[in-house]
Amino acid sequence: MTDRIPLAGVIGSPIAHSKSPKLHGHWLKRYGIRGYYIPMDVAQADLRDVLSALPRMGFVGINVTIPHKETILGLADLVSDRAALIGAANTLIFRADGKVHADNTDGVGFIENLRQGAPGWKATSGPVAVLGAGGAARAVISALSEQGVREIRVSNRTRSRAEALRAEFGPKIVVYEWVQAAEMFEGATTVVNTTALGMVGKPDLKISLEALSPSAVVSDIVYTPLETTLLREARAKGCVAVDGLGMLLHQAVPGFERWFGRRPEVDDAARAVLLGQ
Repeated sequence: MTDRIPLAGVIGSPIAHSKSPKLHGHWLKRYGIRGYYIPMDVAQADLRDVLSALPRMGFVGINVTIPHKETILGLADLVSDRAALIGAANTLIFRADGKVHADNTDGVGFIENLRQGAPGWKATSGPVAVLGAGGAARAVISALSEQGVREIRVSNRTRSRAEALRAEFGPKIVVYEWVQAAEMFEGATTVVNTTALGMVGKPDLKISLEALSPSAVVSDIVYTPLETTLLREARAKGCVAVDGLGMLLHQAVPGFERWFGRRPEVDDAARAVLLGQ
């Protein structure tokens, strides 16, 4: 045997909590692919050295998570437009010519999850309200803009971060004060929570949905718990509610396809793997 077994993995610190090894391991087994996906706890000080060594060890690419998603952009040879716009990368491809290509698939994962969870969703149906202005919000807003959403309403506890998004993405961004966030929902056809509020161990997202139309789609990128208070209240109102687990699944698809040559399917079996069922 002269062919090298392709290796991929995820680097971050900490990394033991990552669900990515289970997901990619499931896909490798399902499609009968000779390959491995390995979690690697890498400190910031070691990032450059590790990155240079991985291709020589047989790695074809890696996922990148906290705290390296921003730093890695400065170490890559090539950076995709969307990764540059978002200011972070979550997927690296080690090319045959020796160059490291950095990409961000979070926005792709968000849109594909939205389409799967709300098949009738259309980007041009009306304004989108986004809660939060961090890295996840940047990925979501970038993807929504790419899909043709004409008005994106943003509210964040620190207003200056929301204003920074307006400065970067232009006049389609309309900023609301955090204490007036519920007003964003008036006439909005889609609502997205990109904050950690509602996650296990975090405070609930306490915002009234009174102004929200029952025909709206509500998405939460939080997936622990799978049904957040926001999603439960949205469903009770008649809205289509889309949980965050699908985003985690769909963002993994492009990397797996590039590394292992097979586009994996996001289905009930893949969800069950991440849910530990």
